[in-house]
Amino acid sequence: REIWPTQDGFVSFGLRGGKARVPSLELITRLVAAAGIDASPLEAQDWSTWNPNTADAAVLRAIEVSLAEYFALHTMQELYDVACETNLMLAPANSPREILASKQLAARGFFAEVGAIKQLPASFVQVRALDDDVTRVAPRAPAPADPTLAPPRWQPRRPRPTTPPGAGAWSGLRILEFGSGAAGPIATRYFVEHGATVLRVESRSRPDFLRVYALGPDNPHGLEGAPMYDALNVGKRNVTLNLKHPDAVELVRRLVVEWADAVAENFAPRAMKSFGLDYDALAAHKPDLVMVSACLNGQTGPHKDYPGFGGQGAALSGFNWLTGWPDRAPLGPHGTITDSLAPRFVATALAAGLEYRRRTGRGVYLDVAQVETGVFALAPWLVAYQQTGAVGTRDGNRSSRAVPHGAFPCASEGDLDDRWVAVAAWDDADWDRLGALIGMDDPTLGTLAARAARVDEIEAAVRAWTERHTRAEVCELLQARHIEAVPVEDFGDVHDDPQVEAREHFVPLIHPVMGPGLYEHNGFRLSDAAAGYDRAGPTLGQDNDWVLVELLGLSPGERQRLVDEGAVE
Repeated sequence: REIWPTQDGFVSFGLRGGKARVPSLELITRLVAAAGIDASPLEAQDWSTWNPNTADAAVLRAIEVSLAEYFALHTMQELYDVACETNLMLAPANSPREILASKQLAARGFFAEVGAIKQLPASFVQVRALDDDVTRVAPRAPAPADPTLAPPRWQPRRPRPTTPPGAGAWSGLRILEFGSGAAGPIATRYFVEHGATVLRVESRSRPDFLRVYALGPDNPHGLEGAPMYDALNVGKRNVTLNLKHPDAVELVRRLVVEWADAVAENFAPRAMKSFGLDYDALAAHKPDLVMVSACLNGQTGPHKDYPGFGGQGAALSGFNWLTGWPDRAPLGPHGTITDSLAPRFVATALAAGLEYRRRTGRGVYLDVAQVETGVFALAPWLVAYQQTGAVGTRDGNRSSRAVPHGAFPCASEGDLDDRWVAVAAWDDADWDRLGALIGMDDPTLGTLAARAARVDEIEAAVRAWTERHTRAEVCELLQARHIEAVPVEDFGDVHDDPQVEAREHFVPLIHPVMGPGLYEHNGFRLSDAAAGYDRAGPTLGQDNDWVLVELLGLSPGERQRLVDEGAVE
């Protein structure tokens, strides 16, 4: 269970396991007990080994009863205040009211006044440079080195490569990546697919949590048997460094100055600074550095240190409030929406930063907040609230702009039941053709308002018709009449989809440990520019020799010393 009712709304709090969630689970146990609620079901758990997927159902229910009682005692704001003060991984399921009143968004100047709209989402990225001068300028030659800055301690060992004809659009680009999970790696994966070299800096002692989540009795490969990590990091290289060791930090600085064109990271705000690898520290050695940081709330503001994953991002940015059925609690998207939405914005920001440097010769720092990307994407919802005062409601698969609009059951396909098709009639002409086909040729339904008033009746008629046909039959009949209709596909369907195959969506590669696998292209293609991957996701330290010897030129003795002292893991 993720969503819990409060006195005035709902909050998101997941009973998931994993090292990162242990402090929150221990804290919520203490909070429940302090409120005078029976906390014994929570106190009986060893949260360090907690796995809700294997927990006894009765135990889960008992825990949920105690938590539900605690959350019901408080308002959303009261619980979020506790979360921000204690780093409890809890977030309110915000509506426009809470989003527009956010102290965090106000502190970051997220909203702008445009005409009658007092709070319009203005930008999903904050930009600055080492000298705080980032302006729109015409292309010019790179400025001479600033004599007041310390000179680089290392010089590039080779000139920048040129891009051969027909190569990937980002061929020759080199990105140094830090972080874990999904939001950061998905962003840099775009560049890998189009020719860039991305080098992930990871640690054996603190590996990416996607590797850790894959551990279990069904995984014979340990940390190297993580399919999601593999998929999100396909085509990348990997070096294992202990960033708490000063010699490892020195190696990173060399890589930034001698090799990297850009740095991407998605740690919590204080992490890179604690290593001495924040933008200001790195740009002092490499003034033309392009660097992007992407965390939940950004690098500034009163809630910048609030911890969370995509589940919290979906709640804070409004997606939980919008998703579900009108007579039920918010459901929240099945996937953690900001983990998959934010990387598109991060990649766009990084590409813009690289273009800015190409045109000006200057570096730039890009600060992306995942929550802000979600709110930015929902700008029409916030504008509508300011214009009408209507918060809106969850409405399942229905739409205010189309009737019918939803998923409808179809006939079985062989031994496969639970087959569905998505159908939408976007205008009156669509409905006229659909109504005639399904036997509901009623002239009183000629307008959207009339259809909306009888939506239940219309959906029942569509359902009665689709149930008599397979998905393929429905799609063929409706598409031939220019009515939007597509099959609802599962992973097996997508794997066998002829359109997906024709676009060579799946790339077959061999992982060094897990063996053969299929890796997905992104959805877009570029003319006269190759795209794809030449290797599976990296194993831990797979490219240590390449980095230490080929890129940095270390002697065997120096490399061994770094290994012995724990700088290289």
